[in-house]
Amino acid sequence: MSCKAGIRDVARRCVTVPALVVLIPLACAVLITTVALAPLSLFAGRRERGWQPQRLALYAVVYLVADLVGVCAALVVRLRCLGGGQGRKERLVALNYRLLARLLGFLVACSQRIFSVRVEVDPLIPRPGTHSPDGMVVFARHAGPGDSILLVHGLLCDAGLRPQVVLKEFLRWDPCLDMVLGCLPHCFVPRHADTDGHTSRAIGALAARLRPGEALVVFPEGGNFTERRRTRSIRWLVRTGQLRRAARARRQHHVLPPRMAGPLAALTGARGAGADVVFVAHTGLDHIDSPSRLWHSIPLRKPVRATWWSVPARAIPPERQARETWLTDQWSRVDAWIAQEWGEGAASARTASS
Repeated sequence: MSCKAGIRDVARRCVTVPALVVLIPLACAVLITTVALAPLSLFAGRRERGWQPQRLALYAVVYLVADLVGVCAALVVRLRCLGGGQGRKERLVALNYRLLARLLGFLVACSQRIFSVRVEVDPLIPRPGTHSPDGMVVFARHAGPGDSILLVHGLLCDAGLRPQVVLKEFLRWDPCLDMVLGCLPHCFVPRHADTDGHTSRAIGALAARLRPGEALVVFPEGGNFTERRRTRSIRWLVRTGQLRRAARARRQHHVLPPRMAGPLAALTGARGAGADVVFVAHTGLDHIDSPSRLWHSIPLRKPVRATWWSVPARAIPPERQARETWLTDQWSRVDAWIAQEWGEGAASARTASS
């Protein structure tokens, strides 16, 4: 890390950590207020069936407190690893992965109790030790609040893998995430376009260095799926002359067209490292694309359903153009699975109402 980057990190954390300390009592005050006003809404006949204000305020308190605990724990971990000699870095990574697993496990358990989140994965996640001997690259759909937390939790706590995540740079403003991931292999993607290829090279380098038991997590869409973003992405493809990709994207109604630079760099690194590629599709949170829909979706009435499939490294095409077509074909498979799940859900609803 350069001296300039280190100064930026310290300056940012001097803002985010005090802000976190201030937000916790404010969130507690909101929670107390919502609980105190609940009887009034009962008498007024306006009781929310899902107790949305109380659930949201409670989870806000839980998340902020967990974040502060994570910041303190990350600081303790760094102090414990000072002057550790040659094994210092590996010990620092191992302890931070252990801390991340505990924090994610706590947040997922709280979301299960507060929001009735249930996750069904078919096929089941393999037991630890049965994954690719050379690591893997995980391409996952990005749709709905908290899906990345559920994914990383599944990889780390259920599959026993060490995830290396590619995520947006603004998430550095979460102080716990900033401090924990700062000690782990990762890549923060800046808001501006990757014109110099720096981000793509960083992603490719992470994939090329994958070791047994590690998984590079990439969200090819670059953001949560919404219909507005889908329309905007198709218009951008047309405007930039990528008419074939635009036509393909119009036929995919449940996913955004993948951004190619980062994923292709990951595939190049994966092929060189002999790492398998895993694709993850899910549905159940994708309809929550606005505050109003979040409000009316609490608690969740249906489980989050997910599937995945693995492609061996040798099946990754060697040429860039063929690799781009191959990735688009796999993404079409993600779209088709979601469409099937939506169709089955609609059929079940019609059967239940008849």
